[in-house]
Amino acid sequence: MNAQVTPLLERIDARERELAIAAEKLRTQIDELAARLRGLDEEIESLAVTRKTLLALPPAPEPAKEPPDLPAHPAYQQILDVFADAAGPMRARDLCQALDLPLKPKNIESTRHKLKRLVGLGVLAETEPGLFIRRRP
Repeated sequence: MNAQVTPLLERIDARERELAIAAEKLRTQIDELAARLRGLDEEIESLAVTRKTLLALPPAPEPAKEPPDLPAHPAYQQILDVFADAAGPMRARDLCQALDLPLKPKNIESTRHKLKRLVGLGVLAETEPGLFIRRRP
């Protein structure tokens, strides 16, 4: 063999080995990336199935609301008893009459205050100023 060609052939052989090693490393990386990609695709598919399943479920019923704690004074229960039998909205004055209270400003204002407190607790609703109705659960 020619003395000038031998070093070139050796360099080609060395470069060929380097490239083969580099190519093998890249193939290994490609295999690892392909495996990771398959895993991600499987997870995406699982999430899509989960989303589809959740969207197909009927809406959950609303949880039952706990009745609010009424003030301890017995007048509040008496007021609610009158509203339970009432045909429609009532004013403080109407409630005083239903409770057989004298129609004095002091009694009417005290009753109005109790009605407003029951509105704040969510038991009654004030449909317009001074007009109260029982909220339905």
